[in-house]
Formats: sequence, C-alpha cells, structure tokens
Amino acid sequence: MQRSNTQAYLNRDCSTSPHNPQMHMEEAVLKEDFIRCENRAPRQLSGGQQQRVTLARALVMQPKILLLDRPLSNLDAKLRIQMRTEIRRLQQRLGITSVYVTHDQAEAMTLSDRIVVMNNGRVEQVGTPQEIYQKPDSVFVADFIGKANFIESRVEGLSDSALTVGLFDDQTELPPDGRSFGVGDDVFLVIRPEAVHLVENGSGYPGEVRRSTYFGPLGRVRSGGGRSIHPGR
Repeated sequence: MQRSNTQAYLNRDCSTSPHNPQMHMEEAVLKEDFIRCENRAPRQLSGGQQQRVTLARALVMQPKILLLDRPLSNLDAKLRIQMRTEIRRLQQRLGITSVYVTHDQAEAMTLSDRIVVMNNGRVEQVGTPQEIYQKPDSVFVADFIGKANFIESRVEGLSDSALTVGLFDDQTELPPDGRSFGVGDDVFLVIRPEAVHLVENGSGYPGEVRRSTYFGPLGRVRSGGGRSIHPGR
C-alpha cells in the first residue's frame, strides 16, 4: 500500500468521527514530514518513515490510551534517539496517556513519567525515572536501569543518622534511606559511574589499573582486585 493510499485509508477509518478527522490526519501525517515520500511503497520507506506512518495511523484515531510495544527495536541507534524524542514530543503535545513497553533502559528513562520494572512477570518497582535510578529497590532494578558498580558488603553499625557498612578493607557511613537493616546484614553497595573519579594521588581507595577501555563519555577500568568499575571521568 503506497503512502497516498494509506492517507485514504486513514480518511475512511475516521469518517465516523464527530471531530474533524481530516485536520487531525494532516496534523499527524503532513506535519511529521511525510509529504516527501508521498508516492513511495512501504518497502521504499526508511525504518524511521515506516514508524512515523504507523504512529500517525494510531494517533489519527484519537485514542484515550496509546500502547507502544518496542516500536523502535528494529532501528539503528541514532534513529532510535531521534524517534523517541519525536514520540515524547507528540505524546506531551497531544496529551495521550501512553503505555510504552521496552527493554531499552534509555528509552524507559527518557520517555516515561513513571516506570514499571518487571522481572519474569513480577513487578520489581514502580516509580519516577529519578526514583528508579537513584533509589532502586533491588539489585535487578539497579542493574537494569543505567550502569552500576556492585560491591558486596555488610552492615557494621546503625545509628539514627548513619548506616555504617564495610567497603573493601575499610568502613564508610551512608545516610539512612528509610529501609530496615540490621547489624550483620549482607548488602550490595550500588555505585553509579558519575560517583566514581580516578585520581593518581589523594584520599579514596587505592587500586591498580589492570585494563582500561574507552567508551567516549565513560570508561571502564578493571582494578587489581579483579573488580570492574565504570568511572564517570
């Protein structure tokens, strides 16, 4: 079906709408830069153009809830970034409640007002992107959303103002976050890349760099103790 025929199909589908479907179709289709591929067959459209057409066909029906099930999984990395920006902009402008299913953590973080993290059909945590990232309820959530360094530790002491845990061969104090811990409990410390800074000398925890991998804004370093860390800089 060529794109011009798709427009006709949209018009027929919306002919019973009490609103002005033609206006909404043009807003969803023409304003999204489809005019340049007017006479192309579907196989002649790029992945991004195909996704725009699919999204337009859904939006023109003015749904109360829009379900998107991994819509960007077949696109390359740069096009995924462009399309998720467009989807977010359209969703906010049109005010449609949307449920977006994805395995891509970046999509979940950038597109969502609230995230539901599921593991084998079980809800692990529900919260805003900030809550999910900064205060994960489980190791699974912390590992799924964003990069993280996991360090096995144990609760060494408790007070009203601090939680004392073991860190390497030392101890460190953490502010309480409302969770219940007991002295002797085994815990995982979750350290995000932006909290790690490598210095040649100074305070901190000594280590020997065995391997370093460059990823652009982030790097990956394997220390002498066999631990991999993701330093923010």
